[in-house]
Amino acid sequence: MINWSRVRLLRDELGIGEFDEVVQVFLDEVQETIDRLQKDTNRIEFEQNMHFLKGSALNLGFDCFSKLCQDGERIAAVGKAGDVDLPAILKVYEESRAKFFSEKDVNLT
Repeated sequence: MINWSRVRLLRDELGIGEFDEVVQVFLDEVQETIDRLQKDTNRIEFEQNMHFLKGSALNLGFDCFSKLCQDGERIAAVGKAGDVDLPAILKVYEESRAKFFSEKDVNLT
């Protein structure tokens, strides 16, 4: 669910202070994007939002969430955004977020 090697690499590259800021920016931007997705958006906006979430999640090691967003992006790209199971994607995000914070101290020491 979380690629801890990726998270450690990012933390080591940024330093602890900047890493914590990046995590907070990630959480804020993901929430803003989720809010947009839950409103009526057109296919192109939906696809763009899925693309943004995919990349952001991948950068922070949220591998399962990133994969589902990639799948959602592909489905939207062929005009079937309505077929994307957004509640399932958001559930994985919440699970990933909880796992990240519950295991962060253990996995980043």
